[in-house]
Amino acid sequence: MNIYQHFSVVGFCNTYLVAKKAGSEALLIDPGHVDLELINLIESNQYKLNHVLLTHRHTAHTQGLWTLKKIYDVTIHASSFSAFPFPYQIVEDKSTLTICDLEIEVLHVPGHSLDSMVYKIDHALFTGDTLLCGRIGSTPGYREQALLLKSINQRLMTLDENILIFPGHGTASKIRIERMFNHDLLQLGAIETEREHWRDDE
Repeated sequence: MNIYQHFSVVGFCNTYLVAKKAGSEALLIDPGHVDLELINLIESNQYKLNHVLLTHRHTAHTQGLWTLKKIYDVTIHASSFSAFPFPYQIVEDKSTLTICDLEIEVLHVPGHSLDSMVYKIDHALFTGDTLLCGRIGSTPGYREQALLLKSINQRLMTLDENILIFPGHGTASKIRIERMFNHDLLQLGAIETEREHWRDDE
């Protein structure tokens, strides 16, 4: 599997081009900004761009869609909670998509936004703004932060520790690295340990 990271200073966001092999069908994840560099990346490798996966509806990750749709005939996949004003295929939690000769596991990880989806393709995890290198995504309030921490702990931290993490912002990471060094997740672990200690004392 080939994965290309395209970074844009517009929104400081990552867009990922994913394909089984050179010259095959390909998909984009979170086209926040579509520029000549991204188009050249697709065309120079002779990829047939057919699909787009959206992790959530925030503008920094979707703004390039309108440019992209003028150039390519793509099917867009996103959460039913996204409510985009254009046709798209709804992805459901715990479902598996088979597109571009790739099997894609869909995980709903709410907290940063209600529609936040994470896509697992082989040993790669595309996390959008749910989990980034060294931190978790921003949330509008304390309850949403608690939900995000719980969702990450239950849905992502239980995966193979060698899985690579490709976030919507910043550098790539690994499940094992986040388990060891992610400050927000370590805080969650301390809270859970403390609660367990309280239970033992009762």
